[in-house]
Amino acid sequence: MTNSHFDCQYCTVSLLGKKFMLKDGNPYCLSCYDRVFCNYCEECKQAIESNSKDLCYKGRHWHERCFNCAKCNHSLVEKPFAAKDERLLCSECYSNECSSKCFHCKKTIMPGSRKMEFKGNYWHETCFVCEHCRQPIGTKPLISKDSGNYCVRCFEKEFAHYCSFCKKVITSGGITFRDQPWHKECFLCSGCRKELCEEEFMSRDGYPFCLDCYDHLYAKKCAACTKPITGLKGAKFICFQDRQWHSECFNCGRCSVSLVGEGFLTQNKEIFCRKCGSGVETDI
Repeated sequence: MTNSHFDCQYCTVSLLGKKFMLKDGNPYCLSCYDRVFCNYCEECKQAIESNSKDLCYKGRHWHERCFNCAKCNHSLVEKPFAAKDERLLCSECYSNECSSKCFHCKKTIMPGSRKMEFKGNYWHETCFVCEHCRQPIGTKPLISKDSGNYCVRCFEKEFAHYCSFCKKVITSGGITFRDQPWHKECFLCSGCRKELCEEEFMSRDGYPFCLDCYDHLYAKKCAACTKPITGLKGAKFICFQDRQWHSECFNCGRCSVSLVGEGFLTQNKEIFCRKCGSGVETDI
């Protein structure tokens, strides 16, 4: 290109001795360049002319003076920022508006910093520590008690009970039998070995038994119906000499009237009300 033909590509005015802009290898005077190619500011909607700095983010443009935080209006030029709902926010405003708060110190967890999540709450990594030794828990196993979190070692040292059966730590749940702690899965019938944690049971000589095993091994049998007498749930039974009856089975052998709380007579293995027994030879 020679000096005699150094003209604006759009209006053809000579550019000799003048400022100009190049676009796709072609020269333009400043006026034509601004009119044809300049971008418009997102904030003030005015043209960003060639003598102004054009700041671009995701296809959007701002004057340098307009590139500010949408909330506090501080300049974002050469500073970290984030976008929310097409608004640009400085790091502090974005954190206050969008970031999680630490469950321990209640301060904002800044974007980009590591945070720990547990049971729907968030902590700074340095705030997520064992309540006892104050060492960071990180991703190591932990046990919660009341409102605190503990590393396994401190929990076992401070709070844990040991199962009476397997001698291992009970970290949660468990049951107590004869003032001794048990894992639920360790509390078994001494006869058939089934779990008793949600079952009714009886004890004999310090050992727990399910009802079936206890009835089979130890329960007295009703002299009338021959079924076991357990006494569960306050059930009453009658004893006489070496025999026992369910209260509902303690009836006259002839007329079947209940003898509970009444006088009665016996003959051999039979029991009678006074009326039915008066005509027979009795034992009492």
